[in-house]
Amino acid sequence: MLALAIVIITAALIFYSIGVWAERIQRTLTWWHAAMFALGLACDLTGTILMTRIAADERADGIAQNAAGAIMAWSGTAAIALMAVHLLWAVVVLLRGRESEKTAFHRFSIVVWAIWLVPYIAGAASAMAG
Repeated sequence: MLALAIVIITAALIFYSIGVWAERIQRTLTWWHAAMFALGLACDLTGTILMTRIAADERADGIAQNAAGAIMAWSGTAAIALMAVHLLWAVVVLLRGRESEKTAFHRFSIVVWAIWLVPYIAGAASAMAG
C-alpha cells in the first residue's frame, strides 16, 4: 500500500505543478489549469488517506511517528485545505471572467504550491528516515 500511496502523492505533485507553472508561464488562468489543480487535489487527498491508514497501522504495531512524519501530518492537512480554497477561488475567478484577476491569480497559485511542498518534502524525509 505504501508504494501506491507514493505514486499517488507523486502524481499530485506532477498535476499540481503542471497547473501552477503552466498558469505562470501562460500568464492567465484558464479552465485547463483549474482541472490540473483539481487532479492534484484529488490525488493528494487520496494519497493522504492511504498514508494516514499506513501510519495508523504502524502506530498500532508500536512504531512511533518521527518528527518529519508529525510535520507532514499537520502541514498536509493544512495544505489540502489550502489547495481546496485555491481550486474554489480559481473557479470563482474563471466564472467572473475578469482579465485582471485571471492574470494576477498566479501569485496566489505559487504561494499555495510552495506551501504544499512542505508536507511533500516532509513525507519524503519521513519515508527515508523510517
